[in-house]
Amino acid sequence: MAQPAQTATIEKKPVSVSNLALGAFLNLCEVVTLGQPLEVTKTTLAANRTFSIGQATRHIWARGGIKGFFQGLWPWAVIEASTKGAALMFVSSEVEYLSKKYFQWGPLAAGAMGGIAGGCAQAYFTMGFCTCMKTVEITRTKGSPEQLAKSSFQVFKEIYAKEGFIGINRGVNAVALRQMSNWGLRFAFSRYTEDVIRKVTGKPESVPLSATERIMASFSAAFAPCLNQFFEVARIELQSKTPNPERPKNMNIYTCLKYIYRTSGWKGLYKGVTLRMALSGYQSLFMIGIGGHIKDLWAKKEAQLKLK
Repeated sequence: MAQPAQTATIEKKPVSVSNLALGAFLNLCEVVTLGQPLEVTKTTLAANRTFSIGQATRHIWARGGIKGFFQGLWPWAVIEASTKGAALMFVSSEVEYLSKKYFQWGPLAAGAMGGIAGGCAQAYFTMGFCTCMKTVEITRTKGSPEQLAKSSFQVFKEIYAKEGFIGINRGVNAVALRQMSNWGLRFAFSRYTEDVIRKVTGKPESVPLSATERIMASFSAAFAPCLNQFFEVARIELQSKTPNPERPKNMNIYTCLKYIYRTSGWKGLYKGVTLRMALSGYQSLFMIGIGGHIKDLWAKKEAQLKLK
């Protein structure tokens, strides 16, 4: 008796190409508001693992006042946000839909697979070099007047001339592992919470959740970074330009994690997790909560037009 209802639900196709524009717009809104200040503070903490949140905040403020909290926003964070948002929303929606249609997976498994695929796509699409350049901007040493005068593009060209494609994508595999586990967990947490809300309220799959219910479900994804923060700390260490004679040369993910554990212990591997949880909740609000609600409204509008 339950199977026909499930089939009716999965016949509803995702918004498809419109997801590209929606994802780009929502991610840009996220990063230009609270997203970048949280990113800068989190990165500063992970790169300087002896700092407290207060010390990191004072360090950023001393570097440039309020502008210091938006360092790396232009152009790298803007390029990253628009492209990774488009990739995530499009790929995750398509994979989630196909997982339900062809494999008959439930919301949790389909959501997790959509998040994993979307995270992988955004990491290798443009997020690799954009994340690298953002970290370079946030952590590079400001020394001589010549260094102070260098623009972000000049630094980019210097790294590319010296290290090539690998240099501007340093840490991309750590980014991919972080994003795959990150969005897989976020979508899984969110879909599970949505399922709980439906059971409590008695709403069937065919009835969209309210905006408040979507927001509640998306905020449950804030706990995801508790499980994979060590990938983020390794990514920042791999991409950081802060000089450190103790750091091994030509590090990979494994040797980087060993180095962080040797110098900072278990706490070092999870440095900045509180701020990343705040950022995770904020990103999930836009990409899962608001994005999901808009897609529901579009789907409802399309259904009404078809009936006419």
